[in-house]
Amino acid sequence: MFRAIREQIDTIFREDPAAKSVIEIFTCYPGFHAILLHRLAHKLYRCHMPLVPRLISQFSRFFTQIEIHPGATIGRRFFIDHGSGVVIGETAEIGDDVLIYQGVTLGGTGNERGKRHPTLGNNVVVGTGAKVLGNIRIGDNVKIGAGSVVVHQVPDNSTVVGIPGRVVRVRSEGTLEHGRLPDPEGQAIDDLARRVAELEATLNKLLVSERDR
Repeated sequence: MFRAIREQIDTIFREDPAAKSVIEIFTCYPGFHAILLHRLAHKLYRCHMPLVPRLISQFSRFFTQIEIHPGATIGRRFFIDHGSGVVIGETAEIGDDVLIYQGVTLGGTGNERGKRHPTLGNNVVVGTGAKVLGNIRIGDNVKIGAGSVVVHQVPDNSTVVGIPGRVVRVRSEGTLEHGRLPDPEGQAIDDLARRVAELEATLNKLLVSERDR
């Protein structure tokens, strides 16, 4: 347990430049509290205890505004930055070195049974307000832009943006820079406007040609 706490503290120092001290992390980081409480709840859940894990989860939700079902499987060095509004469903699986921001949902798409929540690979970043829904796999080293809604599988080393989420870049490297993500809808509109302008120019030439005859 002490090793897990030490590793979690080291992860926060690595991921969040605002972290100044261990005491600050212990007292002011809801993501730190939520993940430690989840580790306890998950162990009890796997021992088939009927109610206590859910009570711990609900206490954590009230205290941190982060809801993690005790059945969710979470790897090492997981970090929730800010944290408010995060929801992680029962059958979600999260790999190692995953970073998610506030407002993220790892949820289902309906009342289906069995595995119904997403699986995230290692070294995944999920931006603010993004929704990852259903029994889908998000590959290793994937970055999901803020506000995206992802409902399909995502291959390794990809960047995903939009509603629904689309792969806009493969072999992404470095941090998730929200201000520099591609905008596929904006690009499509620009392409359409350029095409309309070209057609208007062609039509004007034909009209001038007809008048000159």
